[in-house]
Amino acid sequence: MERKVFVKLLGAGVLGMGLVPSAFAVDVFKRTNHKICEITWKKLCGKMASVYETDAFEYVKPTKRKPNVLIYGDSISIGYSSMVRKTLDGKATVIRLFKNGGSSRDFIPNMDKLQDTMFQPHLENGWDFKWDVIHFNVGLHDLKYLKGKNLNKKGKQVSSISEYKTNLDEICKYLKTEFPKAKLIFATTTPVPENAKGRFVGDSIKFNQAAIAVLENHPDIVINDIYAFTKPNLKTWGKEPGNVHYSALGSDKQGAEVSRIIAKYL
Repeated sequence: MERKVFVKLLGAGVLGMGLVPSAFAVDVFKRTNHKICEITWKKLCGKMASVYETDAFEYVKPTKRKPNVLIYGDSISIGYSSMVRKTLDGKATVIRLFKNGGSSRDFIPNMDKLQDTMFQPHLENGWDFKWDVIHFNVGLHDLKYLKGKNLNKKGKQVSSISEYKTNLDEICKYLKTEFPKAKLIFATTTPVPENAKGRFVGDSIKFNQAAIAVLENHPDIVINDIYAFTKPNLKTWGKEPGNVHYSALGSDKQGAEVSRIIAKYL
């Protein structure tokens, strides 16, 4: 039976049940196939779950009954994403980026890849929803110094302050254009501890000041000052001397704070 004939007969059938045929047809032919989405998501994430030993990259089934939240960020956000998901369980569907977000120059390509891989019409029967909240951060990978591919203070900084400001402004414009109905929340960059490899103490402050200067031109974007929240607890929450990452306690505390901020805009 040809599809047009089938739809016509289906419409007649649902009329008899008191349903709107067009709405019913949309549900039948355009609904999300979450099995396909889950398989695609796992391929997209690759080995990220095993590399970071976290459930932050597990597939989460979006639902129209709850707001959809995206967490975009570096490995710090990978650490707190699980707590955000746990804290907002029942209130929102929380999905974090499929990888470490990297520097500001990586943001738009990563977002495009997420959209092109997981969403309709790029993925047949893929995700078909709009982001309600996007919590994002870039900076920790911009301020680092590399020699080749290795962290090295004698190497070259990934982004200058000027480049970072330009990139962040483009990110803000991109998000507003592509996701005009989403509430945007920018998280400041967490502190760099003493003796960190390839990073200098104080650079987080410089890059956060640069970010705030950019965001003055985007007053509708909320600032989550996770730097100020973390700094007083750096010694208690840090993993070990010289490590920019945090213990389970630190990540959980950060996740609870990120959840508190996001919950205001659900």
